[in-house]
Amino acid sequence: MQLPAFSGHHSERVNGVAFPPDGRIVASGSSDKTIGIWEVRTGKRLQTLEGHTDGVNSVAFSPDGRLLASGSNDKTICIWDVSAGKRLGNGEP
Repeated sequence: MQLPAFSGHHSERVNGVAFPPDGRIVASGSSDKTIGIWEVRTGKRLQTLEGHTDGVNSVAFSPDGRLLASGSNDKTICIWDVSAGKRLGNGEP
């Protein structure tokens, strides 16, 4: 199976990517302050996670694939519920 290229969807460079255990999606963290959630098979962007106030440098899934951690130049780590597309916890980064 040939996989699609995931290009042109962030407005700035991509700094990190991560796959959950099932490999059906991929997360990308970008200098544009967003995290993209993509369907691997089609290359379609499923979600855009917003909440960091500076570029996102790293992303990592929990072992069950339900949560995503992101690290940013805003000096925060955010935890996201992937299925809901929402940041967990209260307060601003």
